[in-house]
Amino acid sequence: MQFSIQREVLLKPLQQVVGVVERRQTLPVLANLLVQASGERVSFTGTDLEVEMIASTPATGVHEGEVTIPARKLFDIVRALPDGAKIDVKLNGERVALNAGRSRFTLATLPSTEFPVIDEIELVERVTLPEEVLRDLMDRTSFAMANQDVRYYLNGMLLDLQEHTLRCVATDGHRLALKQTQLESSVAARRQIIIPRKGVNELVGLFETGEGSVEIEFGRNHLRVRRGDVVFTSKLIDGRFPDYEAVIPLGADKTATIDREVLRSALQRAAILSNEKYRGVKLELSPGKLRIVAHNPEQEEAVEEVECETSVSDLAVGFNVGYLLDALGALRGEKVRLSLRDAQSSCLLQEEGSEDARHVIMPLRL
Repeated sequence: MQFSIQREVLLKPLQQVVGVVERRQTLPVLANLLVQASGERVSFTGTDLEVEMIASTPATGVHEGEVTIPARKLFDIVRALPDGAKIDVKLNGERVALNAGRSRFTLATLPSTEFPVIDEIELVERVTLPEEVLRDLMDRTSFAMANQDVRYYLNGMLLDLQEHTLRCVATDGHRLALKQTQLESSVAARRQIIIPRKGVNELVGLFETGEGSVEIEFGRNHLRVRRGDVVFTSKLIDGRFPDYEAVIPLGADKTATIDREVLRSALQRAAILSNEKYRGVKLELSPGKLRIVAHNPEQEEAVEEVECETSVSDLAVGFNVGYLLDALGALRGEKVRLSLRDAQSSCLLQEEGSEDARHVIMPLRL
């Protein structure tokens, strides 16, 4: 195997795949990238057995071959080389040589036959949508995923594909985030899959705000996303996601419409004196006004009053202020609508005049 490539051209695919490689591995080969040279291109594959990322790039002087090279060492060397450097890569027996100007590096390798690769997935559905749309869906819901919850199916994101709609949903049991988009063509049947947390984070980091489109392939046990020269594949969480539609409060007829930034600023100030453990604030609604009250064990108190469009009177509900701020940060538009049913109900936050983004926060007893 042999090829020549410019530093910047090589650095981009390495940045895309190196994040998949875990620093602590059960198998030595998983600390390596699979490097395959063929035709006029070189591809790099990283995996942790759950998530796989493949990125390819053009190269010159290509002699076909494949081998696995230590991922972090290769990435760190290329990143440390000067801009514009031309890198010559050549496999010599069980070592690979990297030459760039006066710099010489020799790295140990492992056979490519030891590297685990996800081949074909059992495809059941394929959809295409703009890259920025998929990134927006994930950006605005991923914060609500659970982290190391014993309910393993919460440690990821639900992709719910139905008719003309794709929904991303995440919940940790205390709050729920939902964002949906319309598809150009309908799908044959409803599909629900759960992508693990790491897969979601790698995908979000991969997307750029560009004009391109991505192709999403739904498999029975895998999800595959194709974007330009990059192919991302993730195993799916084998579990049943909660009935998230049942969590969205029905009959929440007590509503308040508030300027989003004004509410956000008021909550940030009140949060300073909230209980550090529970982070609770009380929302008190009265006609034309929302009162935000926070207490802590030192008997300190913060009170904020915000103008709002509401006719509700004498309704007070407690919530985790961090969850409220996360939801407001994920919403867009000038105004948000808060919908409640009673003093024990969860709160539904939406953008005014839109059903595409919904956030549900469970109440706290203060």
